[in-house]
Amino acid sequence: MSHLMNTYSRLPVAFTHGKGAWLYDADGNAYLDALAGIAVNGLGHGHPRLVKAIADQAGKLIHTSNVYRIREQEQLADRICALTGMDEVFFANSGSEANEGALKLVRFRGHQRGNPEAQTIVMEHAWHGRTLATLAATGSDKARKGFDPLPSGFIRVPYNDVAAIERVAAADQRVQAIWLEVLQGEGGIRVADRDYVRTLRRWCDERGWLLMIDEVQSGIGRTGKWFGYQWADIRPDVITIAKGLGSGVPIGAVVARGPAAGVLGPGNHGSTFGGGPLACRAGLETLAIIEDEQLMANAAAQGERMRAGFAREFGGLPGVAAIRGQGLMIGIELDRPCGDLARRALDARLLINVTQERVIRLLPPLVINAAEADQIVARLAPLVRDFLAA
Repeated sequence: MSHLMNTYSRLPVAFTHGKGAWLYDADGNAYLDALAGIAVNGLGHGHPRLVKAIADQAGKLIHTSNVYRIREQEQLADRICALTGMDEVFFANSGSEANEGALKLVRFRGHQRGNPEAQTIVMEHAWHGRTLATLAATGSDKARKGFDPLPSGFIRVPYNDVAAIERVAAADQRVQAIWLEVLQGEGGIRVADRDYVRTLRRWCDERGWLLMIDEVQSGIGRTGKWFGYQWADIRPDVITIAKGLGSGVPIGAVVARGPAAGVLGPGNHGSTFGGGPLACRAGLETLAIIEDEQLMANAAAQGERMRAGFAREFGGLPGVAAIRGQGLMIGIELDRPCGDLARRALDARLLINVTQERVIRLLPPLVINAAEADQIVARLAPLVRDFLAA
């Protein structure tokens, strides 16, 4: 009997090692990884450059704390700001922690501006984390159930709906920020319209609001650009990132600029482990590998290849409601709950998951090649057809 808390419905497999887009169990069975640790393992498994960098850093320095300067942290902050055009970075350990830090920034700025009841507009179907504050901002009744009372300060509106935000702006003078994912992951792989994102940028400029983009799942090259918001050719005031930044080494970040920069000072926020030498070295090497190996272009190309493959396989097939996504964030929405497909795919040596009960979510590593992309389509398509025919 396991002594683990029963907080996950785990599939019946444990992996011993991995290489590239493949994972292997104790019996030597090979599984094609179309989930990448839920968008974490962008470099796949066992990338030699990453392994070497982590081993080298572990032999030098793992932790000192933020009582002192950390050279690798400063270098990674510089690199992130160079990629985004932002001004400053706070490092945490996860996406939830990064998002919690972003919310604290909004609240603290509200107090500075004489608005102690600052409200943040958030989206239906959003996912921002499982801490109490990020859970309050998350648009999942199922995830929030049983954790009331949750923190207040959020106004929820439909995603991709300009008129809904106009109504809120007219009715509530306490609003200080708009917060969204430009590509909702847990929410069903829903892509924000680029004109919608540009409109939100303009409104925030006109009203003095902060535009905050959660790039925890969509960032670090997964959509074919460093960050999903870059497809709309805008810059947010706050970006949160995690998942793919450390390629499996836990790290998260709050990135700020302009009106959001300089808000938090010594004592306003902190983290014991955040931005440690090991995690930041992993982040630096991850960004370098993505750039050197042109993995963003590969993500765009392989994502397009897979979506086209699924369109051919499922064109006109009753039960397939939509195929959507960008880069290597792909969702296939069915007309019925399909959670059982994750287990069926495991039996076919393919790793996927299901979100929003009806959306097959695919998040392959950025290193997949064309043959592996085709294999994902070839392994999944018959499973879906058999499931819909049952």
